[in-house]
Amino acid sequence: MSRGVRQTHRPLSLAFTVIVLANFIAMTQGQPPAWVTYSPLLPLALLLLSGLYLFMLPNASAWRSRRRASLQAGE
Repeated sequence: MSRGVRQTHRPLSLAFTVIVLANFIAMTQGQPPAWVTYSPLLPLALLLLSGLYLFMLPNASAWRSRRRASLQAGE
């Protein structure tokens, strides 16, 4: 699962960057429509979720290994 999240996170960050740049370009042309203004929010939310997941992966694996060691020591 982490491989899929990592492989999705990278192109999603590129798409977010392109959308934000397009948003700035659209703002130079005048007042853009609402959908242009709010278009970066979905990729940003997905980046937040996948980034938090990837950030917590090392901590979760360390927590699991400590828990596994304590369960084996208790047996």
